[in-house]
Amino acid sequence: MAVKITTRPNGPYLIEGECELYDPTGAPINTAGQAKIALCRCGASTNKPMCDGTHNKVGFQASEAAKK
Repeated sequence: MAVKITTRPNGPYLIEGECELYDPTGAPINTAGQAKIALCRCGASTNKPMCDGTHNKVGFQASEAAKK
């Protein structure tokens, strides 16, 4: 399956499919065995870059949907 990225309303980016994820220093982040990963979009997660649900607590409101 190709990598699928879904933007959740006022929530994280959901990544489905095998992908490689790296931290800012270039070190790999282990995502092996995870069918889906959720990446933080609000900036408030304590487990960045992964989403920990904090967007619900901080009332994150996403900008409009991307223009085509």
